[in-house]
Amino acid sequence: MSTLKVDQVSKLFRATSRDGGLTPALRKVSFELKPGEVISLIGESGSGKTTIGRVILRLVQPTSGTVTFDGTDIGKYSQRGLRDYYRHVQGVFQDPFSSYNPIYRADRVYQLVREVYFRGVSDKEWNQKIEAALDAVSLNPGDVLGKYPHQLSGGQQQRLLIARALLLDVKMLVADEIISMLDASTRVDVLNLLVKLKRSGLAILFITHDLSLGNYVSDRTIILRHGAIVEMGATAKVFGSPQHDYTKMLLSAVPELHKKWQHSPLGPVAVASNGSAVATDTIENVPNGPVAPALAHVSLLDEVSHTEQVVKRDFRAVFGGGRAVASGKSAVAVALEPPALNEYEPDHWVAEPE
Repeated sequence: MSTLKVDQVSKLFRATSRDGGLTPALRKVSFELKPGEVISLIGESGSGKTTIGRVILRLVQPTSGTVTFDGTDIGKYSQRGLRDYYRHVQGVFQDPFSSYNPIYRADRVYQLVREVYFRGVSDKEWNQKIEAALDAVSLNPGDVLGKYPHQLSGGQQQRLLIARALLLDVKMLVADEIISMLDASTRVDVLNLLVKLKRSGLAILFITHDLSLGNYVSDRTIILRHGAIVEMGATAKVFGSPQHDYTKMLLSAVPELHKKWQHSPLGPVAVASNGSAVATDTIENVPNGPVAPALAHVSLLDEVSHTEQVVKRDFRAVFGGGRAVASGKSAVAVALEPPALNEYEPDHWVAEPE
């Protein structure tokens, strides 16, 4: 039984500004992915979802923490060990078009796999493997083999890439926004394919910002915000009884069928010139006090929805007016410290407010 374990993984990126600060993309993220399990990793853009996927695929090295597969730290793999790792753990990404070289036929991606992993396989056996993989993703070989990428639809391209993973002895699939560029009818086909693969024992990390899709396919859900886990557990519990304010906000933003969206701002949120939040009682009760000069720089973002204001305010409050932090060890340690997770009920964890 192959298990992938992400343990206290943090990732810092060097800021491009002149001061050269560090940007925390992940803050001590931990979870396990077991065979036949689908975990949805959900969060807004910039929350660190793709970075987690890239760390698992060892396309990016974590700043701290480990990723282990069958008890072995993948960061210690040699080149040969890494090749064997990719036999079992594969990724499919958001943009299928970028995975193909437009001057070659689309099925060249299969030839590349053969050159690395199946050099001794006969042509007949190889063709049988390709046909079996294509059948698993509901593709007719005659419709896709020998075609150039521009002759295939986005759904066909994406399913070809999933079939490429199935050519190997794949046990875990990192699916990073794999349906966000597909039309609605094709999305259903790919989602049902993922459910089918899960039933065959494949473990899937389903990275998305669409809560409805995550709810459709996953057994467990992880809500990510500012690189840290704020809520996780069984999907039915996270969606049925959300406890963290951020999770509630995400669910409230999901469009409802037959219901028009209405802009109903809940009131302005005060933000000081340095980006930090200004307490309401300070504004109302101390108009001429020592904070008056600072309040002269307060801007009321009344043109932005209340939800956006709260997100921006909290974001600035956590990172002091900007996400980049100084490169000193103490500042980095504070920036990487995530909110503590507490068990609300069995298989349902909720982070403390930041």
